Amino acid sequence: MKKMTWMRGALALAVVVGASTALAADHLDGPAVKADATIDITDVFTWMDGNNVVLVLDVNPSAAAATKFSTTTQFVFHTASTDKYGPGAKAPVETDVICKFDATQKISCWVGTADYVTGDASAMTGLKSASGKVNVFAGVRDDPFFFNLEGFHDVEATVEAAAAGLTFGVDGCPAVNPATSAVLVKQLMSTAKGTMPAVDFFAPTAGGYSGNILSIVVAVDKSLLNTNGPIVSVWASTNKGS
Repeated sequence: MKKMTWMRGALALAVVVGASTALAADHLDGPAVKADATIDITDVFTWMDGNNVVLVLDVNPSAAAATKFSTTTQFVFHTASTDKYGPGAKAPVETDVICKFDATQKISCWVGTADYVTGDASAMTGLKSASGKVNVFAGVRDDPFFFNLEGFHDVEATVEAAAAGLTFGVDGCPAVNPATSAVLVKQLMSTAKGTMPAVDFFAPTAGGYSGNILSIVVAVDKSLLNTNGPIVSVWASTNKGS
């Protein structure tokens, strides 16, 4: 039996099956994951589109036009449904959406044991399952993440310089007056301490960064995921054989 080793997961999300959106981004990971871009998750998104829960898993930062999905990796959306938040909620019922690729880049995706789709998913219209309840796209896309790295470092330096004089509430959060908050927001929206426009660190560069990722987009009829209630949590992992 081939052993599958869990390599990493992205941030957990939750979407109320109705009209909600959730997203998480996680670029520039540690050395182990950066050494193998095929398992490097950059973004996870989920939102509602009519009766469909849309799941997006982006991997492989700086993908080129000819970059392929790994054929030795499982790309997994882990979902769990429940009826409400907090005490008294039903125990979550889990449904995994598992996708794999073969040498020809044909995708195979399973939505629990309820539905299955396989074939070429590179067309913009996607690839539908026989039931029509699952539609999947897989291919190279522009990296959707905008990150003002210099502005982030400006804010980091400002906060560190002021750290000794901060006071904290019972919740552990620092007290920040409106004027200071406005300065920090301006720095996050700009560069050079608020004097220049923000620059997207993940935009294409002459130095070689393509600005692209590999994206798997799966639209799933909500009836396949909300069996135990309208609140569906989502996280993602890449699982590579070893």
